[in-house]
Amino acid sequence: MSENLKTTLKYYGISPWEIEVLYGFLNSHFSIIQEEIEVNDDNYVSFLDFEIPLPFNDEFFQWFDFRRWEKVKAVFKEMKRRRGSGNAIKINIKFVGIPTIGFSVDIEEKQFFDNAIEKIDTVLELLPYHLDPGKIPAEIKEVFYKFDSKSVRWRLDKAKSTDKEFLFAGDSWKESI
Repeated sequence: MSENLKTTLKYYGISPWEIEVLYGFLNSHFSIIQEEIEVNDDNYVSFLDFEIPLPFNDEFFQWFDFRRWEKVKAVFKEMKRRRGSGNAIKINIKFVGIPTIGFSVDIEEKQFFDNAIEKIDTVLELLPYHLDPGKIPAEIKEVFYKFDSKSVRWRLDKAKSTDKEFLFAGDSWKESI
């Protein structure tokens, strides 16, 4: 099955050891495409874009194995620990489904960064509410979450359809201009 499922790791400023450890956890379930890219944001020393070719749901975590997922999260937290405080690292995680669900972790404070990584899987409980057709704009293809350090939880951030982008503000979606 791993031959059919390809995951991508695009990165810069990530050590060979860190990539090798991640590769080890992903290798049994995915064919991995690695791409070391040029620095694309001077605000971060390190950047990792991780795309998972499966929907963000309970079935993914059962298939991937919860213990393995915990180890992947531990690698992300170790990456932050090794870089210290400040905007040292940004990690984007995308689960490709209908819609694609994305998470962006770029928190300066290590404790909040670790908390954000730990709480990614808890968003599963909120998805039915967040993706309720009566509450989300029509024909959304991607939904992105951003961690809110003040409330210490993941919040809806933006959504994209084929030709529009929406921002979540307060408790509703507003079309981005």
